Amino acid sequence: MTSAKSVTRSTPSTARATSVSTATLTVQTSGCGFIDLTAEAAQFIADVDARDGALTLFIRHTSASLTIQENADPSVLADLTTVLARLAPDDDDAGWTHDTEGPDDMPAHVKTMLTQTSLHVPVLNGKLALGTWQGIYLIEHRTRPHRREVVLQFIGNNQ
Repeated sequence: MTSAKSVTRSTPSTARATSVSTATLTVQTSGCGFIDLTAEAAQFIADVDARDGALTLFIRHTSASLTIQENADPSVLADLTTVLARLAPDDDDAGWTHDTEGPDDMPAHVKTMLTQTSLHVPVLNGKLALGTWQGIYLIEHRTRPHRREVVLQFIGNNQ
């Protein structure tokens, strides 16, 4: 149990949502792996003059996903790729019945189910409220290149 003395909270602030801005980000993947979308998300926030509110990212696919992960050490992403491959292998012996688009089809769906199709990131003073070592990533779960769409939507107030 955590002692109440070890928890602090900032003074609440209130922002009136006066705008909704939406864009679609098209990403061409090169196959299985992580693609850093942090700069694109930050540019969208700058382009819509966002001040305070929330950014939602939603991927319009069932065989790719989104995550917030460490962006300092690339070995983290390599290890995460290894873990996902172990949890949902795409070899012929895995026993999947759904293989309409190949042996990586069903494992890609499982990996998406284990991760996320949408993210919510607070926006404070015109900046994404990510931690120092956090980045926003699209995870391509298929072995072949694909064209992916990510919907970006800011709800909040503008500068």
